[in-house]
Amino acid sequence: MTIQASTVNRAADSPKIHGVNVVFDGLSKTYETREGGEVLALGRTDLTISPGEFVAIVGPSGCGKSTLLSLTAGLAGVTAGRITIDGEEVRRPHPTMGVVFQTDLLLYWRTITDNIMLPVEIKGWDKRKYLPRVTQLLEQVGLAGFGGKYPNELSGGMRQRVAICRALVQEPRLLLMDEPFGALDALTREQMIADLQDMWMSLRNTVLFITHSIEEAVFLADRVLVMSPRPGKIDLDLKIDIARPRSWKSLGDQKFINYMGEIRAIFESRGILSKASA
Repeated sequence: MTIQASTVNRAADSPKIHGVNVVFDGLSKTYETREGGEVLALGRTDLTISPGEFVAIVGPSGCGKSTLLSLTAGLAGVTAGRITIDGEEVRRPHPTMGVVFQTDLLLYWRTITDNIMLPVEIKGWDKRKYLPRVTQLLEQVGLAGFGGKYPNELSGGMRQRVAICRALVQEPRLLLMDEPFGALDALTREQMIADLQDMWMSLRNTVLFITHSIEEAVFLADRVLVMSPRPGKIDLDLKIDIARPRSWKSLGDQKFINYMGEIRAIFESRGILSKASA
């Protein structure tokens, strides 16, 4: 799969920022248990993400990564604090947002084209206007001619590509991704990570990317946020100063090694990684 610059209808060298500003102000989230107790899933979080910034979040399971993304998406309510997108408080899914989950969540009774068109239908936009874009996206992700197929006729990697097309069809100014490549085989995952970088460099939207992979986070992000075990809080806000486009061949460069080592050191201090495994 290769997402070319034409996928997003923007020149690769365009300096225009397409993204939004996201602010987390005193944010926290508490869940009620079945026994009537409370679990603090996300501790106080204060964070600003600039327009067009690619931010990756890494942390152990249960640390609140996905909770933070769900709150940003407007899919769950905050317990305290607030989230704003371009100054507007999040109370429902933002109209310029796209979301990609770990599982593709395609509707099995709809064709691939109809699955991709779902955000367009929900927003009441002119479907005829977006059909050429669906065709273009499918071509760019290596699925030309698959628009009339159904999800059960595609492999897992192919379905995840469709899920990314569904998020991109509206050229989202904010893209939220919750471990989108976690279930893919190693080769497909590596290619899709590189292609995501190309897409972002063309569109320059704001991306919040959740992952368990330190390597993935450093490769993709402008900033990597390292979260502590529950109740999750930001232990490290690390700026990644590596020129783009980045290549997998560069993983052996000293900058990559140093950044990954700094992140691992946080996990070692928390007992999440042992020094022997680092």
